[in-house]
Amino acid sequence: MKTLAAILALAWSSLHAASPVVRPAPDFTFTGIGGVKSLRSLRGQPVVVLAAKNPDSRAFRKQVKVIEDVYRELASRGTVFVAVFSEGGDSVPSNVPFIVASNGPAVAAAYGLADEVVVGVVGPDGNLDFVSGELTRGLRIREVIQNNYVVQNNARREQPKGPPPNR
Repeated sequence: MKTLAAILALAWSSLHAASPVVRPAPDFTFTGIGGVKSLRSLRGQPVVVLAAKNPDSRAFRKQVKVIEDVYRELASRGTVFVAVFSEGGDSVPSNVPFIVASNGPAVAAAYGLADEVVVGVVGPDGNLDFVSGELTRGLRIREVIQNNYVVQNNARREQPKGPPPNR
């Protein structure tokens, strides 16, 4: 009887386990209320990461302006906005409240900052669902958040193997 209960418990937990993290987002830390926190502490919330050389760069300011268009909608869904600077900067002059990541140069490199700006979207499960080195429209960011890996994975259906049945 105990064996059966253990098997059922194992089956139940595997059915309701969290989705796999296929492409884990590079972790980083930031100073928050109560001390130093990490990206892992934001699990369950979508995170938009915006990396640039500094907050005064033209590409960064342009991307922030684009994000301002959808900020309220995304924030109402619990989205957190993180700024990463490879050459310095500790605040973002914007209407969007950004958390500034610690150790900016390492985090910017981990997210692939090579030129002007990088936009990354981390899903609630910790997957790096989107990353781009180009100006990204606010609507595209919203679309990625709404259709993150978990949503896509749940929408997939097992395809039958072999030829279709004759009817």
